[in-house]
Amino acid sequence: MAKLSDQPCVIARCVALVGDVWSILILRDAHAGLTRFDEFRKNLSIAPTILTRRLATLTEEGFLEKRRYSERPPRDEYVLTAAGEDFLPVLFAFGAWGRKHRGGGKDVTRFFDAEAGTEIDPVTIDRATGAPIGTRPIRIVAPE
Repeated sequence: MAKLSDQPCVIARCVALVGDVWSILILRDAHAGLTRFDEFRKNLSIAPTILTRRLATLTEEGFLEKRRYSERPPRDEYVLTAAGEDFLPVLFAFGAWGRKHRGGGKDVTRFFDAEAGTEIDPVTIDRATGAPIGTRPIRIVAPE
């Protein structure tokens, strides 16, 4: 993974940070409001050692911030940073792909806009052209 984080490709760099199942699911749960170690452990059924490592990495890489909520006993919670909050559209795009190619039916989790009450149907669009990503040819340019 260290080699990936040095790649000029930003996709490779991101995969080096959050390219494992636990990191992605921790970020999903953080967006759902979970903040405490025991909440993550219970919801994910993850080994404490693995959770400790993933939370440390996500904190070191700026997705989460560790905050003390109790001095006796010392207890910390993990809250999303701006970078962590900006990861939500990535999770939704990932989920939309999964719903289309791996889900289907009524037996999958659905996400709704809490204010409008409508189901969220994410679309990734190029800001410059307004075209949905994947509908136009792309050109990849390596750094000089």
